Amino acid sequence: MRSKTTAPLAPARPTHAERIRSVLSSAHSMTVVTDRERTEVTRLTAQALAGHVHLHPLETAFGPESTPISLEFTDVAPTPVRDRVRARVTVTGWTAAAYRADAPDSQCVQFVHARLETAEGTASVGLAELTTAEADPLATAEAGMLTHLVDDHAELVPLLLRLVQPAPAPGARQVLPVAVDRYGITLRVEYANGHTDARLPFPSRLENADQAGSQIQALLNSARRASHRGRLFAGW
Repeated sequence: MRSKTTAPLAPARPTHAERIRSVLSSAHSMTVVTDRERTEVTRLTAQALAGHVHLHPLETAFGPESTPISLEFTDVAPTPVRDRVRARVTVTGWTAAAYRADAPDSQCVQFVHARLETAEGTASVGLAELTTAEADPLATAEAGMLTHLVDDHAELVPLLLRLVQPAPAPGARQVLPVAVDRYGITLRVEYANGHTDARLPFPSRLENADQAGSQIQALLNSARRASHRGRLFAGW
């Protein structure tokens, strides 16, 4: 009898709801869109965002002053890669009264849905799923971690590239980390006419940001042991 071959599982990734929560928790700005105006809100933190708006379940009845509202967020890679926009998040709902950027109190938004747009596609998430999801523990530390890797330990990036299978096509002009989360780190391999992203899963799921260093070190140790099949750049 022939044994069945089981296809390898795809590397674990954040869920759509977790990705949205991570974008919201690390956002430094947002755009508030109503039928009357478009307002840019800057210098955000997670606490400042809660001070502007808070989400509630959608009610069926709307008053005469109810206003449709959208909160738009853009997730930008902290490293100088091509096409730095990694995701766009739009939270839509209704407010009982017109939105005021200078309102002294947080304004209630009756939640309709949250939409996540990435290079892989678009997904819609409901309030129950969004409420139970957790922001990634690296969300607010990611920018500092990746810029530190690029600025102070750039020689480690080509070492990590040894773990990418199948090996990237030759002719790459630049390789940089573009994202890191509790499940792994993503490298962007750029060519003259495009790019490809390669995800390297951590040996185990992170529970907090303090575990990131040991997980990255584990990847580096694996890369040092790996046979390098075909060098991408001369001298590596």
